[in-house]
Amino acid sequence: MPTFQATDGVEIYYQRWEAESPLPPVLLHHGFIANGLTNWVLPGVVDALTAAGRDVVAIDARGHGRSGKPHDPSFYGESRMAADVATLLDLLGIETVDVAGYSMGAVVSLLLTTRDARVRRLVVGGVGSAVVELGGVDTRIIPAGDFREAFEATDPKTITSPAAAGFRSFVDAVGGDRVALAAQAAALHASPIPLDAITVPTLVLAGRDDALATRPELLAKAIPGARLTVIDGDHLGAVRVPAFTTELLTFLNTP
Repeated sequence: MPTFQATDGVEIYYQRWEAESPLPPVLLHHGFIANGLTNWVLPGVVDALTAAGRDVVAIDARGHGRSGKPHDPSFYGESRMAADVATLLDLLGIETVDVAGYSMGAVVSLLLTTRDARVRRLVVGGVGSAVVELGGVDTRIIPAGDFREAFEATDPKTITSPAAAGFRSFVDAVGGDRVALAAQAAALHASPIPLDAITVPTLVLAGRDDALATRPELLAKAIPGARLTVIDGDHLGAVRVPAFTTELLTFLNTP
């Protein structure tokens, strides 16, 4: 099982589908609660990229999937996750990379791109105005406290936030570590991201019915030259809409 040790000792899992391509590898970063399998493999994104001849790497963020799951919030936050991606790129000797991130992974990818000159092209999905206004995922829709209540509840029927209850169902479906995920919810990135420093070609992909990606045009406008594409789907479903994969593939396959 391919893993590496992050700078703070957390074990991070990743998968790679190697291929010879004139274009750089594609690094995929999933959203909150998900992992590389549920966010990228099962919806067919990895298959589409590999069929196009791309070298693909998918990471399981700390607290998710097959990566280490400390229960202390000090080990979490999208900034730490961006550092994990940079460490993985170092380990694999990747000098140029295309990056795609969804929801939490979009915030990670944006942070990485502001810090790491290796990023060639960037796709961010499942986020909108909150990245500009709050510095991360939209906690106005589901506050961190609602996540904690949902993840700590012994009986899911007692959860008072319908939106958080939906994410609790997702956690239970994927067998997630609720304490680790609550720790990440307590450490969500919430400070300004220098989006105007992003100079690489960027695609913002948002589901039309995604309550966590409202006003995506505000995000696209904040990133110089970014393009916005709105597709069908809500937050958990947009990544499974065929148009999501088509738009991502077309954009990343541009030399």
